[in-house]
Amino acid sequence: MTETSAMEPMEPTAPEPPIPVPPRPTPAPDGGAGAEQTPTFVFALGRVAPRFPSLGVEKEFAQAIGRGDTDGLTDRQALHRILSDRSNRYLARQLCWCFEIEGLSTYILTPRDPGDFDLLIEAVRRDPNPNDLDAVIGMLGPIAPPEACNGLMVPLVAFDQLYSFDRDSLLASIPRPENADEEQFHATAGELIDRIMQLADNAGATDEHRVLNYLAVRYDAVYAQTAEMHARDFSLTAVDVRPSRLSGARRIFDAIFSYTNRRTDVAERYFCRVDASERFLHLVTKLSPYYER
Repeated sequence: MTETSAMEPMEPTAPEPPIPVPPRPTPAPDGGAGAEQTPTFVFALGRVAPRFPSLGVEKEFAQAIGRGDTDGLTDRQALHRILSDRSNRYLARQLCWCFEIEGLSTYILTPRDPGDFDLLIEAVRRDPNPNDLDAVIGMLGPIAPPEACNGLMVPLVAFDQLYSFDRDSLLASIPRPENADEEQFHATAGELIDRIMQLADNAGATDEHRVLNYLAVRYDAVYAQTAEMHARDFSLTAVDVRPSRLSGARRIFDAIFSYTNRRTDVAERYFCRVDASERFLHLVTKLSPYYER
């Protein structure tokens, strides 16, 4: 998973903060020139879906296909070939790059660095499969105007980082604990990432959901812990994200994973702390036992 560069940020909106502790800056009451806007960052998991914003762009793309060598290719393969041709880069800049979460159009992506159109093109798989995933990190912007994407009005996201992978490659990249059965470990890891992604309304724009998505693709210890608990006949019964008692100037959250023994109903909890204060999240403390206070 690679890092990308960033240019000047697009103008963000000022939504209400998802939780009250610790407070983010809010606009001045008078709304004057000194009002400070609150950025909303996004860390979302979904799929990039290119769309034609208008009939004119669709017809121009059809002409490009007519000039290209697309014999024997599927429509998706032809799309990939045309966009991959540097001479057709102007088409990539004209497309509407929609980001879908759980099949719903959630954002319209725009790169903060024009060079990052390559990342969008890479997200258009030549041979897609249902397990493809894209992770986007950026800043939430205003609602797109109707002409931006053929009437689709969803928030814009200026992204700093976009990387594409599939579920199987993600699971294969997770280090397997010693003495753990490979097939069973992959089954455990797959169940965990599916549960995280299926949490209600996870659009990756609240701090809680950003933390969960960050852990799903960046912290393999949660998979190892879940595999160990399954081996001890425990089920993963809850995943919660709460503001940490350590929150002060920083927005730090506790991600708590609850496991319940299938025979005795005894619960064990483990947690880690994640700093969500900025665009890029980072781990504060590693996974360890959690005790209610």
